[in-house]
Amino acid sequence: MVITLPRKLSEEDIKLLKKLAPECAGLECSGSNAPYRSLLPPLSNHFTTDLDDFKRRLSFLNDEDMSYLISLIKSGEESLGCVPPQYIQVFIAFVEEKLGSELAKEIFKIYTSGRECQSSDIISL
Repeated sequence: MVITLPRKLSEEDIKLLKKLAPECAGLECSGSNAPYRSLLPPLSNHFTTDLDDFKRRLSFLNDEDMSYLISLIKSGEESLGCVPPQYIQVFIAFVEEKLGSELAKEIFKIYTSGRECQSSDIISL
């Protein structure tokens, strides 16, 4: 199981967040006033208007960005726990399209193994 580690966003993280959400003015959650510690949770919960907008924003990521984001997920530095199930489905489909089904299955397993969501909430791969 991957353990999510609290972290402060790096310059690379901030650059990527601004790429995904150019309107991002601060690095704190408006609801909790806590600093962002990951990229996909604020993107899905604060900046996108719907699933299509989320998918459109993911398309801004190039191969290098995706490799970086996937490495953060695999190491446990990028938390997926606050990403709503329907958004993680879009992300996993995006990973499958860009990087293959094996990696998509691995990301799905990371998402569900953290017990941060109920696996019944999302469609299995």
